[in-house]
Amino acid sequence: MSYNSSTRARRAPNSTNRARSFRSGGAKKGARKQYIHPSKFINRTTQEQEIVEYVPTHRFADFALADQLHKNLTSIGFDTPSAIQDQAIPLLLEGKDVIGLANTGTGKTAAFLLPIMTSLAKKPERSSVLIMAPTRELAQQIDAECKRFSRDMRLFSTVVVGGTNIDRQIRDLKRQPHFIIGTPGRLNDLLDRGVLRLDKISHFVLDEADRMLDMGFIADIRKIAQQLPNNRQTFCFSATITPPIQALVHDFMRDPEIVSVRTGETSDHVLQDIIEASDKQHKQDILQGLLAKEQFDKVLVFGETKFGVQRLADSLTKQGIPSEAIHGNKSQSQRQRALNAFKTNKVKVLIATDVAARGLDIPNVSHVINFDQPATYSDYVHRIGRTGRGGAKGAALTFVDKA
Repeated sequence: MSYNSSTRARRAPNSTNRARSFRSGGAKKGARKQYIHPSKFINRTTQEQEIVEYVPTHRFADFALADQLHKNLTSIGFDTPSAIQDQAIPLLLEGKDVIGLANTGTGKTAAFLLPIMTSLAKKPERSSVLIMAPTRELAQQIDAECKRFSRDMRLFSTVVVGGTNIDRQIRDLKRQPHFIIGTPGRLNDLLDRGVLRLDKISHFVLDEADRMLDMGFIADIRKIAQQLPNNRQTFCFSATITPPIQALVHDFMRDPEIVSVRTGETSDHVLQDIIEASDKQHKQDILQGLLAKEQFDKVLVFGETKFGVQRLADSLTKQGIPSEAIHGNKSQSQRQRALNAFKTNKVKVLIATDVAARGLDIPNVSHVINFDQPATYSDYVHRIGRTGRGGAKGAALTFVDKA
């Protein structure tokens, strides 16, 4: 894949140029972006990912789930579980604490929701399930799955996340839903206000635990975990198990079973290349040319700042390339509308800050384009993980400064 005749890895610039070229204009004051050599953004020799089809040992009909759940799963076409579902659901139904290591998009939400709903079908205790997620988008996705699986079960959920009306969330909590799904910051805010009580929690889920730690939520997680009853079941799902996660789960999980169904790193099988550009306008001109090509049919573009992302989306739309933007200055409903427009192919381009880099399940993304470089290589891997999912072909392009 060659998008520019001079697209090649070059010698790293000296440290003076490095700080000037790669400092984040939208980063926190005093923070500096990690320098990533352009060669790290190139992987042209990758072959199509070899997919070894997982052969499950169960069907959903084999699991001891609630009768209504079986009916719901049949009606939505769930017959054969994914690897994480096949291996984790039996353990969770036995009441064990579980650490699930799985790539994003492998069905882990159903893996923890179905056993919890089975438990609630027997004893529908209100305010008994707490699910913590790193972003409001992931929390909304979990809530949507919760509603889909629990049809006709009279199980209720509420989402408590930042960027939305807290008074409405307080009213929802007073109705005592069965499931409380939230982000760490807002959950702690509600705890501090005395409107969130955790004394009845019997199931605690940490989803995308590694991402929450990356985002600096470890103190919030510990504060919440310390207020939970000791007699509870805890699930922790993560793409990796790092020393900080090991220390975290050691403190509040009881002899957890580890289920690992991780496959190779995203960066190994996504075709990657760089594009040299002399300035921001040059980047935008090149981007417009790429988006006009037929093969760029569902494109996720990452930018660095909220303002820059919105300006780029507006500019592309004016140029006849309908685009949506998702960033922290948008309300939850605006962000959801933008995501839905992209998912349903009403627009083929979504411009995003890193808020969308992890946890979102957006099928069939053909290309990820890093209009602005990520702050860290870990962020880069998270970004390009939005394409090449489920064995599909995917490509990632990153703009770098022209020599």
